[in-house]
Amino acid sequence: MKTILAAAVLAVAASGPASAQTSNDAAALDRYHEAERVGADRLATFDTLDFDVYTNQKWDRLGESHAPDILVHYPDGHTSRGLAAHIEELKPTFVFAPDTRIRQHPVRIVSGDWTSVIGVMEGTFTRPMPQSGGKPVPPTGKSFKIQMVTVGHWKDGVMDEEYLFWDNQGFIKQLGIAP
Repeated sequence: MKTILAAAVLAVAASGPASAQTSNDAAALDRYHEAERVGADRLATFDTLDFDVYTNQKWDRLGESHAPDILVHYPDGHTSRGLAAHIEELKPTFVFAPDTRIRQHPVRIVSGDWTSVIGVMEGTFTRPMPQSGGKPVPPTGKSFKIQMVTVGHWKDGVMDEEYLFWDNQGFIKQLGIAP
């Protein structure tokens, strides 16, 4: 009888930490699944942003992915603050290459509140390119296909900061306006 009682006491004592551990594991797994869901949602928003909103110049929908006061860092080192300013920075490419598009994100990364995608931006230089304070650059008819990277920080369901990277020198070479 003493042996059975001792075995029962040991079984109860051993089950306490195991139950607590199982509960902690379940909570950690739930947090992991939620983070995966949020990350997948953010990447889906990124796809919509580039493949539909940007490509089709649906500027009125940019707020679905960008905060009203978004801070954007561009490849040449300048920044813009606010959704309206960012839209004005995006429009000029469509003036000289109205068929500009992004249709693929071959690399997609999520880490906490950060996402990053490598996109492929393509188009054709078919219209004059305006120059600040100068004569427009005549179209060359040349196509371009460049890789670009967007890194975004997310807060309250939208990006509040965005970093854009691409090879400007390679871009203008493909346009046929640089040696």
